[in-house]
Amino acid sequence: MSRETISQSISIVHPISLSHGRNAEVWDTTGKRYIDFVGGIGVLNIGHCHPGVVAAIREQATKLTHYAFNAAPHKPYIELMERLTGFIPVDYPVSGMLTNSGAEAAENALKIVRGATGRTAVIAFDGAFHGRTLATLNLNGKVAPYKQKIGVLPGPVYHLPYPSADNGVSCAEALKAMDRLFSVEIDVNDVACFIIEPVQGEAGFLALDVEFAQALRRLCDEKNILLIADEIQSGFGRTGQRFAFSRLGIEPDLILLGKSIAGGMPLGAVVGRKALMDNLPKGGLGGTYSGNPIACAAALATLDAMTDEHVQAWGSQQEEAIVGRYEAWRSQHLSPYLGRLTGVGAMRGIELTSADGTPAPQQLTQLLSLARDAGLLLMPSGKSRHIIRLLAPLTIEPAVLEEGLDILQACLKQLV
Repeated sequence: MSRETISQSISIVHPISLSHGRNAEVWDTTGKRYIDFVGGIGVLNIGHCHPGVVAAIREQATKLTHYAFNAAPHKPYIELMERLTGFIPVDYPVSGMLTNSGAEAAENALKIVRGATGRTAVIAFDGAFHGRTLATLNLNGKVAPYKQKIGVLPGPVYHLPYPSADNGVSCAEALKAMDRLFSVEIDVNDVACFIIEPVQGEAGFLALDVEFAQALRRLCDEKNILLIADEIQSGFGRTGQRFAFSRLGIEPDLILLGKSIAGGMPLGAVVGRKALMDNLPKGGLGGTYSGNPIACAAALATLDAMTDEHVQAWGSQQEEAIVGRYEAWRSQHLSPYLGRLTGVGAMRGIELTSADGTPAPQQLTQLLSLARDAGLLLMPSGKSRHIIRLLAPLTIEPAVLEEGLDILQACLKQLV
């Protein structure tokens, strides 16, 4: 199948063409079966073609395929926002808006923050990934390939080290860097917001230091700075909780949602404190496709599946399986390239390193190919592209999960 009509600037991890999928399994156009540990890069927490989602899409498609909500409201959007705001585990009144994607949610959050604070400066973190649109590129804590050849980006944006046990940056080091930023680069009173991932995705599933998160919340309260939590990849059960910020003991002011919000349909959202969400003038927020009825119906079905009982059980099952296997591999000295296990809950990464502890991206590239040939799809991550990002659907059958880990184990042993 020719791909000449597709931009060559799109990077492809796996050079195959998929035909169909069911829960945690996909098949390519040759009929070959794969166990999917990519999950659409975190989009398919409840699997490919979840029956409830498919039924909701089909039913909605017979009623109303589209209407721009800002032209005339429709029932699926209203129902979803009522359900979604109740699903956010915070104590304050919540409202929000639907978007087409996580990146669009981030863009709208920046507008909301500017309107509420009258300030423009944003502080993000090294290793961050918040999208591929022009403003979100500047939030990303990585130049290659996202910022290359683009030129001057919207700002002002400043970056701080991301403190995590998974990358060796301590809370004290991050706070020291923050003190320097406010004494050398920018007045703290000019900062509109901090934007942070409770667990960094693109950087390799790095879990935010709890002490730092709470210190950051206190600083934001003291200086009237808003705190945005990007839960686009870590949300909707991926860590074994509804959202990853809950493990930090804080409440953000705005929350960015996307990926697994709608079982595979394109949808995102910005939700947060009602006073913030209402601060822009009428017409300041909106969009033609934002909150499409079919996507809303899929999201409602997704929320039906996301009971706390299910989320906790799914997260525990995957965490126990992955951590158990990893610890066995370490004790068996399975591979000289097997590095640290990163992340929390079912949001886990496996680092590949050389004997001296430096990243081993060549071995990860080899692993991707070996695993694909054996019927397992994996996703790379990390600054050096050396961390395996495990994103199997939370609903994966235990036997299929074990089969996938068996393949991963065999392929790790083959690395040279």
